[in-house]
Amino acid sequence: MALLIPLLLSDFRLNLLGRYLSLAIVALGIDLIWGYTGLLSLGHGVFFTLGGYALAMHLKLVQIPPDATVKLPEFMSLYGVTELPWFWQPFYNFPVTLVGMVAVPMVAASILGYLVFRNRIRGVYFSILTQAATIVFFNFFNGQQKLINGTNGLTNFGQFLGFDISSPGTQKIIYFITVGGLVVAYLVCRWLISGRFGRLLIAIRDDEPRVRFSGYNPTGFKVVVFAVSAALAGLAGALFTLQSGIVSPKTMDIPFSIEMVIWVAVGGRATLLGAIVGAVLVNFAKSLLSEQFSAIWLFFQGGLFLLVVMVLPDGIVGWLKTSGMDLINRLIGRSPQPVATYPSLETDPEVQFEREELQDKS
Repeated sequence: MALLIPLLLSDFRLNLLGRYLSLAIVALGIDLIWGYTGLLSLGHGVFFTLGGYALAMHLKLVQIPPDATVKLPEFMSLYGVTELPWFWQPFYNFPVTLVGMVAVPMVAASILGYLVFRNRIRGVYFSILTQAATIVFFNFFNGQQKLINGTNGLTNFGQFLGFDISSPGTQKIIYFITVGGLVVAYLVCRWLISGRFGRLLIAIRDDEPRVRFSGYNPTGFKVVVFAVSAALAGLAGALFTLQSGIVSPKTMDIPFSIEMVIWVAVGGRATLLGAIVGAVLVNFAKSLLSEQFSAIWLFFQGGLFLLVVMVLPDGIVGWLKTSGMDLINRLIGRSPQPVATYPSLETDPEVQFEREELQDKS
């Protein structure tokens, strides 16, 4: 299906879909820590933007002409910078950039997570702390005009791996790269939750004190899952930057991090597939509604969230897994599937064996 979509959509819509699929990757990370671990993060915009800046710095460096007398991004010359800052230099190398766009957010999340979780901060206090971290990063990046162009961010990218980044052919390649990244991210999340590690995450979500009494220290597990979700956010930010053509501190703002939570809530917590569905559905609805109702489309977005909270608390995918399929079957006139129950006592071999033993004894 993903192979046929580029044939069905215009270049503009395909670019939008690629962006929304990259946003689905960060939604998977949110579902991993919120849906399965019970950690509501309101600061994942920070990790998303760090990944975007890592790739954007590489794209700015590779477009500097080899014969240029001053080998600096154009905005630095405007502010009187004469030497490339040290933290820019590793991003000349593309493999280092690939590592950096997931490693930088992961390291930042590991440090923040360790400081928070070792002090047993959780629940609403954890959410407030992540929101406060977002404000700190947002203001810091906004003020770095000379180093990363401040509020304007990094934009005007020329090439990606030697190809014109704005050409339709390159955008199709980037779309398929995004689809591959989403598949890998989904498989990683599915692998994490399918074994003992996943069961422990659910136990932490449902009853963390009991996990401690059982002999486990939740701190390390929460740091790991928080770091993994941040790495997914960094990957998503890099892919989104590649397709949108800009990265700025704007994506570190609090409303964007809250939007990520809305995607997961609409799709369905603790389903993984729901995170993907929610991210794509909400963002496409946002795009279409803003085109048709530019003045009031935010009311539609708020109404959608209220509808999910009050009517579909398990999200779309969660509803389909419970009562949704029965309702659909009734609407189309099909008989509902019989509910699987414990085998009948009359035909259960163990029950028959015990009954024969009792009869023999009597």
